[in-house]
Amino acid sequence: MKTMLTAVLITSSMLLTQSPAFAQSTTTSAPAEKAPAEKPVGRKETSVTKVRGTVSAIDKDAGTVTLKGPKGNTLTIEVNDKSKLDQVHVGDPVVAAYIEAVAFRVQKAGSGATPGVSVQESRVSSKPGETPAGAIGREVTATVTITAIDKKAHTVTIKGPKGGAETIKAKDPKNLEGLKVGDMVEITYTQALAVSLDKSGKGK
Repeated sequence: MKTMLTAVLITSSMLLTQSPAFAQSTTTSAPAEKAPAEKPVGRKETSVTKVRGTVSAIDKDAGTVTLKGPKGNTLTIEVNDKSKLDQVHVGDPVVAAYIEAVAFRVQKAGSGATPGVSVQESRVSSKPGETPAGAIGREVTATVTITAIDKKAHTVTIKGPKGGAETIKAKDPKNLEGLKVGDMVEITYTQALAVSLDKSGKGK
């Protein structure tokens, strides 16, 4: 649990320190919510990476497929429906999309929010008769408390549900507008990987 929270805190640091130029080239962002004074109290950043590769190994007994990327890196994934492996062969081209997103939403002190961490995992696969494909996803949500704000230094300190603290520096001071000590911040970190056979054959 501590490792998951650390990952979320590190990702929240990336979100707060995101520079406009970097955000334009690799991410999309949008306000998640606005306060009555029209000050943003939420934000979301998303990045998508697409990679083409090939199937390098198949283990029907274990129900796994090993994929090889363009740089030689490999990834072994489990297949829920082992019958799908009958349609997959070593050397088949595949296309994969890796999605990573982080969002935070400020909940004012007294709103009833409580510190905590939750994890949700999901798997989906193609239906019988469809091109073999599948996706796995993981979403970690942590609700932390703002314990200190230093507007001169452009930093905010947050405390996790287990008491661990992290100080984050914001390059853009506007990201700290509307925040107050005692406010709760709900941080959601999402990872998803979708893989399917490449019908275009471009992976070969």
